[in-house]
Amino acid sequence: MYERFIVLGDSFSEGLCDEFYSGTHRYRGWADRLADALAHQNADFTYVNHAIRGKLLSQVLDLQVSRALTQIIPGKTLVSFHAGANDLLRPKYDGALIAERYMSAVAQLSNAGAQVMLFTVIERAGGSGRTADRLASRFALFNVHVREAARLNDAIVIDAAEAHVLQDRRFWNADRLHLNPEGHHRVAEAITVQLGLSDALWWREPLLPAGPRSKAADLCEDLRWIQAFLLPWLWRRIRGRSSGDGRSPKYAEPLRWIP
Repeated sequence: MYERFIVLGDSFSEGLCDEFYSGTHRYRGWADRLADALAHQNADFTYVNHAIRGKLLSQVLDLQVSRALTQIIPGKTLVSFHAGANDLLRPKYDGALIAERYMSAVAQLSNAGAQVMLFTVIERAGGSGRTADRLASRFALFNVHVREAARLNDAIVIDAAEAHVLQDRRFWNADRLHLNPEGHHRVAEAITVQLGLSDALWWREPLLPAGPRSKAADLCEDLRWIQAFLLPWLWRRIRGRSSGDGRSPKYAEPLRWIP
């Protein structure tokens, strides 16, 4: 089994909105949970997590992939690569350029001797109208490129787009962008199954049907979301700022991981 696990990406891989480690403001996240399982398989296991919230694909390539290439143990390293989702939300999104850069990064990591693990994105998590349709089209095309990169480089694909249970909003934080602790738990378990570390399929089980909600309750929730999340996000965009500005990776150097 793998001797090293290297994680590259944005908030999804940093672990935003999972539970905090006791006495800290550092999120746990699905990747730390997976590191727990991998550490049980190899006494020499080490873990690296370069992921930082808000990063665009170009930033992940420049700041993370370049560093990871120096940390790969050929034939013994699993590299998780999930980047580009933040680019999909930008008005000036260039799908062809993103695909070219994404493919190149996966090839570099694979050629360095790593087993690469990629993720598709959920193509439509509710919503309707022109904007929702445009985003769903972007997400679907992005997933085509993810699957093609995996085929060309013999990479593992964690197909979130096909994990329909994760479309239940009860697995997502109130910001509607990040998994909550139960969501992170299920993603980690799904990956352990795909890697052959577990045969438990409970993560696929849907929650009990939610009770009925009034239109007034939905409206109040939407207004709270606009005030707490959408407006701050727009204000950062206007100022050219990111939620990840000034932040450092959780584990930039190989760490002997104790589950």
